[in-house]
Amino acid sequence: MMFPKLALLRRVSAIALATLLPALSIAPAYADLRPEPPSGICTNIEPLTQTDANVQALRRLAQRYGISAPVLQAKTLERIEFGQELGRIVNELFQKSLNGSIAVTSTDITTIDQLQQTFGRELQAAGRYPIEARFFRAPTAQEVTQLRSLLQKYAPQTPEAALPNNPTRPVFAKALGDFLTQLYKKLAADKKAPRPSNPDLVIIQQLESNYSPELAQQPNQDERLEARVATLQTQQFSTTTQLSGEVLFTGKDQLHTRLNGGMANVRVRPGSATASKPNAPKLSAPQTVLAPLPAPPPTGMPAPEPGRFSDRDRIHKPGTGNTENYNPIEENPFQRPTTAPLSTFSIDVDTASYSNTRRFITSGQVPPKDAVRIEELINYFPYRYPQPEGDRPFSVTTEVSQAPWNSKHQLVRIGLKGKQLQEVPPSNLVFLIDVSGSMGSPNKLPLVQRSLCLLTRQLTGRDRVTLVVYAGNAGLVLPPTPGDQKQKIMAAIEQLEAGGSTAGGQGIELAYKKAQESFIKGGNNRVILATDGDFNVGVSSDAELVRLIEQKRDKGIFLTVLGFGTGNYKDSKMEQLADKGNGNYAYIDTYNEAKKVLGTDLRGTLFTIAKDVKIQVEFNPSKVQAYRLIGYENRALRDQDFNDDRKDAGEIGAGHTVTALYEVIPTGVELDVKLPSIDDLKYQVPKADSTATSSPELMQVKLRYKQPTDSTSQLISQPVMAQSTSIEATSLDMQFATSVAMFGLVLRDSEFKGKASIQDVLALAKRSQGDDPEGYRQEFVQLVEQYRSLATSKPATNDR
Repeated sequence: MMFPKLALLRRVSAIALATLLPALSIAPAYADLRPEPPSGICTNIEPLTQTDANVQALRRLAQRYGISAPVLQAKTLERIEFGQELGRIVNELFQKSLNGSIAVTSTDITTIDQLQQTFGRELQAAGRYPIEARFFRAPTAQEVTQLRSLLQKYAPQTPEAALPNNPTRPVFAKALGDFLTQLYKKLAADKKAPRPSNPDLVIIQQLESNYSPELAQQPNQDERLEARVATLQTQQFSTTTQLSGEVLFTGKDQLHTRLNGGMANVRVRPGSATASKPNAPKLSAPQTVLAPLPAPPPTGMPAPEPGRFSDRDRIHKPGTGNTENYNPIEENPFQRPTTAPLSTFSIDVDTASYSNTRRFITSGQVPPKDAVRIEELINYFPYRYPQPEGDRPFSVTTEVSQAPWNSKHQLVRIGLKGKQLQEVPPSNLVFLIDVSGSMGSPNKLPLVQRSLCLLTRQLTGRDRVTLVVYAGNAGLVLPPTPGDQKQKIMAAIEQLEAGGSTAGGQGIELAYKKAQESFIKGGNNRVILATDGDFNVGVSSDAELVRLIEQKRDKGIFLTVLGFGTGNYKDSKMEQLADKGNGNYAYIDTYNEAKKVLGTDLRGTLFTIAKDVKIQVEFNPSKVQAYRLIGYENRALRDQDFNDDRKDAGEIGAGHTVTALYEVIPTGVELDVKLPSIDDLKYQVPKADSTATSSPELMQVKLRYKQPTDSTSQLISQPVMAQSTSIEATSLDMQFATSVAMFGLVLRDSEFKGKASIQDVLALAKRSQGDDPEGYRQEFVQLVEQYRSLATSKPATNDR
């Protein structure tokens, strides 16, 4: 039986102990560091070239161990970018070493160590942590001898085959884990059982520390920890002597205890709980490595389909201080076109859900269901839709295929492509930066600074930048400054430090005031908010903030929201603010994502070419038995809102693509879903339209939009023919968008996922990568593979 962590903590804190002190201490496998932001975040950046020895060394490492590294093929790399890639590659090497699929040579271990030391500042700024060399190396002869000695003394029944002469790390760690489990069980069951000597306790402590990543992933880890706690109970020697020590929780729910004699007060903090008292002996700092991801299935073996995750699998574990917040999503149901002939919604160009979902998966967690917005997953990727013709700001593309998760159903894709701007208008940008205490971690304010400096380097003398910050109060750091004064702007960004509570409402008010003062007629007037969304002081009422943002939106000042960080991330609030501010919302988890949002996609992110874009689809009941819109749940509009120019809707930026998918059940096939029903009407009789019966059209797509400065909408209308083909015969864009949608259905464990499986997602995504210059589709394939490994490492459960 597993004890809840708080119950374990209460038990440990109440137990009187004997002198079993250092043996029960092991170094946690995961980091809880708060490194100081490096100096020179923006200005001291020296790009690396292909001839740089560090780039070549890292490329050789990646090639030698079969790790894809397209970033290293670039002609030049910024140091922060190299640090991000170094952290990713070393972490992947660590995962492969952890599951025994590779053995890193001593020479390569030295190279890894040297690279991490050289680029330690860049690793920290990128939110990465170095992995100690000892976690890569093979077991030493001394360690093998030590473990054999321990086995002979305390577990003599262990067969010799359990520990061969030259074991790999996984084999050695298994033998060590089995020994520790036996030892703690024996000590827990029998108070008179011989305790390890002090020298042996030191050896056990060191071995546990050196192999803590492998021990943390072993199936019997929970059993071993239970036995350890029970050991503390049985080894107590006085009812007046209490525990003093440290309790550490990690991402794998391990409980690590560090025990010392004397009285103790136990306190819990995110990531760990420390038991201490004044003048108590100071404990050594825990060793640090990156949180390992679950091992992928062995090569050549089919991965079992993941079971359903329970809700407790989808949230941060107790004791982590997690307060992340997501709006609940009720998936769109199937509708009958005879009773609901129209489907109306606003477009969505946000991409935050994809990068946030990626953050969960790459950190070894299942994303909360409500964090997965399928339309944002799909729209994260660019598609090869044709450029618009004439004066239209965007083109419209449609395509029909079979649904791969249900061959009786069809998928209809509607794609929009925004017009590329030949010359961008001048920008009046107000950087509104959250510098509250919650922004202190390296994946928050330091990444914000790097991201905004990246944007600054692309500005011109026609542009203006103002810098406003908020913590306990809001303040003006930099008055309106020409964009070609880059050193001045970046110096102001560099000097920012985190501290204080969060007066987000005051910051937004001041930012809009400054944007209005520097307003450029016919230009791009925009507030760029960078925050974790944790507004807890000042004007924090959602209604008040929304009203303010709507008022400024109507005056031509739009809002872009950039989300950062974990733990207290307020997705729901930031999505709402961006929607109401005629802007977009992106989540930046890495420097590479910052380059995408504020580099590659900059024009689409900042320059609106059409606003209040609405889509309304009318379905032909003679061809369509039922339909559902996949995603866009929080973008639904009433049918009458389509023609109401007072109703706000989404914006599309220069060069942006927007994709929507409908799942359709054609007439003539057996209905396999439950549809809403209403009683027959008493005073009206539905009339069949003969033109609908004879029409070859499946549905009619209508769009309304406004030019950025107009208040009157324009209409585009386009039919979709009733024809379908297999998914394999459609365009690569259709196939890839479908694979992403299918991944979203699996992540959400949707009731509409049909026969969708991770294996199907992978097969379709790999087949449809096509020309992928930025590597986004390849990254998606890797993400799905990581999720498969994560899913197959957990037992299936029907607990919802």
